[in-house]
Amino acid sequence: MSVPNLDGFRAAFGIVEGWRGRIVHWLMAAEDGTLHRVKIVDPSFFNWPALSYALEGNIVPDFPLCNKSFNQSYSGNDL
Repeated sequence: MSVPNLDGFRAAFGIVEGWRGRIVHWLMAAEDGTLHRVKIVDPSFFNWPALSYALEGNIVPDFPLCNKSFNQSYSGNDL
């Protein structure tokens, strides 16, 4: 499969399924065809807001159990 050339400063994205959820790749090409901007979004980025809802009504000692049940990636959130 070949990848088509992108016009300058037009965006493209792709979504693949990872073991934590969807991984989103977004990129923008420059006028000369090189990469101008690239952003990779880890599944944890989409799942962090759900953790705050899971913690409602729980006490502080329950946080580690709730947190690990989501199996979030701290470093993946910073990609």
